[in-house]
Formats: sequence, structure tokens, C-alpha cells
Amino acid sequence: MEPVTGSDVRGTLPEGLGDALRSTAEEIAAVVRGFADTGVPVPRSEWTVGEAAAHLVQANELMADLAAGRERRYGDGTPQSLAAANERALAEFDERAAEPLAEMIVTHTDAYLAAVERCATDGTGADGAAGTVVTPLGPMSRAVLGSYLLTHMLGHGYDLARAGGRRHMIDRTRVELSLPFLIAAMPRVTDAATTAGLTAGYAIRLWGGARFGVTFTDGAVTVTPRPPARPDCTILIEPVTFFLMALGRVDPWGAMARGRVFARGRKPWLAPRFPGLFKAP
Repeated sequence: MEPVTGSDVRGTLPEGLGDALRSTAEEIAAVVRGFADTGVPVPRSEWTVGEAAAHLVQANELMADLAAGRERRYGDGTPQSLAAANERALAEFDERAAEPLAEMIVTHTDAYLAAVERCATDGTGADGAAGTVVTPLGPMSRAVLGSYLLTHMLGHGYDLARAGGRRHMIDRTRVELSLPFLIAAMPRVTDAATTAGLTAGYAIRLWGGARFGVTFTDGAVTVTPRPPARPDCTILIEPVTFFLMALGRVDPWGAMARGRVFARGRKPWLAPRFPGLFKAP
């Protein structure tokens, strides 16, 4: 398959998403190729480097298939079912060598981009990138699926970079491109045990960039592109820190202590509680 660059899908995906997907896949592939031994453990994970890279291969293939309109079942969206599906998939796929895994991570990313372009040009996807597909975290457009793919690659790419002592590939631009998925997924990953009875409005503002609102009404969550008019708590957060906190990679108290998160409003004490209201799959 010929590589599809971000510019090839211009007009079918949000600006910059295609380029971000391709460059992120290539950077992760470079990290994976840097391991002489893929049996090295990934920090704060039960997986080795080879298993984490194999998981990325399988996830990228899954999302390319979904973008192409192929039905794929993969858990029911709960953290437990997705973890079980991951383990089953890894048990059925025994490749752990760095070079083939690195190549497949890029190849399946290209396949996603090609599928979106094909659906937009031949009409097979109804509304192209806007057409709805069913994913492990519910129905979403192919464009939001691309944001999902980017988010997933960045999370595991961060883990692999840490395992290899390499610089991670998360930056402000990529975080903002991940937001459509993170916002869409929030209601599905709310932790009912921690939100029970909660009534509060949050305004989330990334430094120098995006903002959105999260409102809880007796435990039920609503996520909106605009913050509430009178939020109880406004959280101002550095974008990369926001992303890593959303994926459970950093501790909110540590981030606040390092000056990466600030809170204001009528109830600023609600800020440290916010990350624990969600359970990343």
C-alpha cells in the first residue's frame, strides 16, 4: 500500500490530523526500532515493549478496518472488557520483534488514512469522514475515530518512549487534535462510584488554547464545547499535562505542585477531584 500523507486527506479530516497521525506513527516506529530487546518492561505497566508495540499494531489495524466500514467487535466499552479483549488479541498475535512491529504501526495508520480518503471520494462511507462508525467506545465519525487513533498512539507512544529513555511525542498541537475524541469519550468513561450524587460545573481551559465544559447533575455528566457560564471550578492546565492526566499517566497533585495546573472559581477545591471522576479504559 502506498503511504497516504496528511495532505492527501485534506478536506476530509480536521486540519493537521492526517499529518499528526502519520508523523506520530513514524516517531513511535523509530522508538520501537531503538530497542534491541523488546522484552524490556514498560514503566507502570504489565506489558513489555514488544507487547505494547503489538497492541498498537492491533489497535491501528482495528481502527483502519472501522474506517473502511468493516464491523469489528472489541469489548463493550468498559475498562474490564477492553482489557480482556486486549489480552485475548495479544495471545493470538505472537510477533514481538522490533522491525516488523514498527513497520506495521505505520502501515495500519496509512490504511486508516487511505480508508477515510476512499470513503470521501467514492461515497462508500456515506458522509466520508463525517460518516458514523461503531467503535469500542461507541458510535463516532471517522474524523473523531482519527482523533481516537491519535490519542491511543500518543498514550502508548509516551509509555514506549519512557521505557527507552527517549523524548515523548506529545505536544500542544497533537493534544488539541486529540480533544474531539477525549470530549466524546468522557461520558462513557465516567466512574459512577466517584460521581454518585455530584452536582458541579467545571470549565476546563488549556493554556493558550482550547476550552470546554463538564457539568455533573446528581452524578450524570454532560460535556459541552463551551464552558458553563458560571462554573463552580475553572481548571487552567498546561496541554501536555492535561493529556497525560486524562490518560492516567500523571498524578494531579504532583502536576499542581509543579505549577502545571491552577484552579479558581467558587469551589476551587473541586479541581484535584476532577481526574478521579473518570476511569481511562
